[in-house]
Amino acid sequence: MLAVLITLTPGRRNKFIDWQKAKVRIAVLPIMDVKTRWNSTLELLERGYRLQEFTREWLQNPKYSEYWPQFTSQDEWTIVKYVMEVLRPFRHWTLWMSKRHPVTLHHVITVYKDMFDHMDGVMRALAKKKTPWKEDLFFAVMLARQKLSEYYAEVTPNTGMLLISAHILDPFRKLRSFRQWDKGMNINPEDEISYTTQYQEAFLKYVKNEYCAKHRRVPVNKLETIPSSNLVPSATALGSYQSSFDPYDLSSDDEEYLTPNNVAETTRGRSDCAARLLTAASVYLKSPPEAPKNWVRINPNLNDYHSDPMEISGTFWIPDITDWWRQQEEMHSKYGELSNVARDIFSIIAHGVGLEASVSLGRDVIGWRKSKTTGETLREKVVVRQFS
Repeated sequence: MLAVLITLTPGRRNKFIDWQKAKVRIAVLPIMDVKTRWNSTLELLERGYRLQEFTREWLQNPKYSEYWPQFTSQDEWTIVKYVMEVLRPFRHWTLWMSKRHPVTLHHVITVYKDMFDHMDGVMRALAKKKTPWKEDLFFAVMLARQKLSEYYAEVTPNTGMLLISAHILDPFRKLRSFRQWDKGMNINPEDEISYTTQYQEAFLKYVKNEYCAKHRRVPVNKLETIPSSNLVPSATALGSYQSSFDPYDLSSDDEEYLTPNNVAETTRGRSDCAARLLTAASVYLKSPPEAPKNWVRINPNLNDYHSDPMEISGTFWIPDITDWWRQQEEMHSKYGELSNVARDIFSIIAHGVGLEASVSLGRDVIGWRKSKTTGETLREKVVVRQFS
C-alpha cells in the first residue's frame, strides 16, 4: 500500500527520489505490482527492503504521518528477509536457465535436483518451528515441492528423453548424476532397475532409432524396371500429371511410398556409418566424464540484492560443452560421429521466456491510471504493441 501512496503523484515521486540522491548512486521507486514473470516477487521484496530507510524518512514528513500504520514493523521485516533467503536460489537457477547463449538444456536435470535439495533443506529447518509465519512458510514450500515433483515426474525415457539425452551428452557429467542417485538409494548402478542402466539403454535406443535407422535403408530405383521411352516425359504428360501421393498424409494407403521395400537396398557406406555411430555412443557412455580445465561453482545464496544478478550469471557456463563437441568433430575423434546428435539436441532452447513475456503484458499495457480501459481497447493495444 505504501508503494502506491509514495508514487501517487509526481510531487511525491520526485520528493522520494530527491531523498535518495544524497546517499545512493541510483535512486529508485518502490515496485507497486508483482508481474507474472520469474523472480518478480523476490524483486518486489528486495526493493522494499532496500528502501526501508528512505520510506521511514518519507513518513516522518508531517504531511504523510497519517500513513505510519502502513509501515512494516521490525518483526515483519524479519519475515521478509527470511522469505528472500528462501527465494534467492531460485533466481540463481532461473537466470541460469534463461540464457540463450550458450546452451542450457543439459543443466535442466541438475537444476531440478538442486531445487529439490534446497526445498528439502528449508523444510527440515522449519519442520519443528511453532511460530505461525514459519508454519505458513513450511506449508508453502511443501506445496511448491509437490508442484515441482509433478513437473519432474514427466522426465522419463518415454516423455522426457530430450532432457535425459542432453544431460548424458554433457561430457563433464555423462552418467555421473544418475550413479549418484542410485548410490543414494542403495541401488547398484549396474542393476536393471537402476537409473543409470535405464537411462543408458534409453539413450542408446534413442540414437539407434532416430539416427542409425536413417542410414540403414535408402530407396534405390532400379533403372531396368523403368521403360527407356518414359525416362524423358513429354511436356503434355508433365502438365497433365497429378500425383496421388500427399507427403502430409500418412494414411495406410501410402505405405508403398513410405516403405518401398520392393526397391530399397542396404548400402554398405550408410550401414557402416550407423555402426560407427552406435560404437561411438557406447564408447562415450563407458568412458569416465571429462575433467574440465576451468570449473566455477557459484553459491546461489550469495546472489543478494547488493549484487547485479546478470554479472553473477556471467560465469555459469564454464566449461563450455559446445566448444568440446566442436573439437571432437574437427579432430575426428572417437566421439566425432556423436557430435551430430549433440548439435541437434543442444540447439533446442530449454525455456519459453519469450512466450511468457508475450502473455504477461497486463501491467505493461494497463498502467495504474488506466483502470477504465475497455476490453476492446486493451486488445487493440496488445496487437499494436506486438506488431509495431
